[in-house]
Amino acid sequence: MRNFVIMLFFIILSFPFSVSAEPMYVGSEACKECHEFEYQNFMRYAKKARSYEKIVRLKKGLTKEEFQRCFQCHTTGYGKPSGFVSVEKTPELKFPGCEVCHGPGSEHIESQSIEDIKKPTLKDCASCHVAERIEAFEYKPMLYGGAH
Repeated sequence: MRNFVIMLFFIILSFPFSVSAEPMYVGSEACKECHEFEYQNFMRYAKKARSYEKIVRLKKGLTKEEFQRCFQCHTTGYGKPSGFVSVEKTPELKFPGCEVCHGPGSEHIESQSIEDIKKPTLKDCASCHVAERIEAFEYKPMLYGGAH
């Protein structure tokens, strides 16, 4: 019986199986290893690279719900599977980084294929950068701003 169980175990392990999981957010530090130049430019020139710090300064005058609404544009993946939850639980997603524009990066990191990462368009920017925010924050799209 014992030999049968061992043999069954190895037979099960030999069958190919795949887990069809959604891509996960990994944080910009994970992108840095292969995209050092782009990462450094983004951190140096993109105002949004540290924008979480700006909303923290405004927190005093906001309700908890108002503050959390800021997370949609000032963190990575808030409200989405594997996205930002809190500074304590997902510190690597605290700032809006590469994956805000390019989508979750886990598959791209594994495959290193350009097919597994999103190419952003101006339409993608419009989820946060609506007309009144463009005026209020002097928004300039990074697609043309030299971040990479």
